[in-house]
Amino acid sequence: MKISGELDRIDRKILAELQAEGRLAITALAERVGLSKTPCQQRVRRLEEAGFIKGYAARLDLEKMGAGHIAFVEVTLNDTRAEALDAFNRAVTRLPEVEQCHMIAGNFDYLLKVRTRDIADYRRVLGEALSKLPHVANTSTFVVMESVKERG
Repeated sequence: MKISGELDRIDRKILAELQAEGRLAITALAERVGLSKTPCQQRVRRLEEAGFIKGYAARLDLEKMGAGHIAFVEVTLNDTRAEALDAFNRAVTRLPEVEQCHMIAGNFDYLLKVRTRDIADYRRVLGEALSKLPHVANTSTFVVMESVKERG
């Protein structure tokens, strides 16, 4: 790996393999990327230290865990000054049902990915939490009927 943070072909292969299978043993990873164990281990460590690898996690079956209902929510704020955005950002990160939150350039301000047990649970979260976030003027919900592709 170059000091400037550029990734070479082997670094990219290591990242792809770990993204697909985070618990891959270092010896198996080394074999897949064409390195011996020690250089592979050193590259992984450097990728971690450089922040390319943020961590390792298990991919869970969220439907089995009672969070199979997905809704995308467009949120429009009534104030978009820095203080209002900061207040919204802090508050939304405290909601466990909000899996993702993205500030958007467009006709609305934020796009949220919300996971709940079912539509009734989503309705509760919308009424008791999302609509009460700081500076929320309105929301628009899009319910997912089927997830065709999700990347862990």
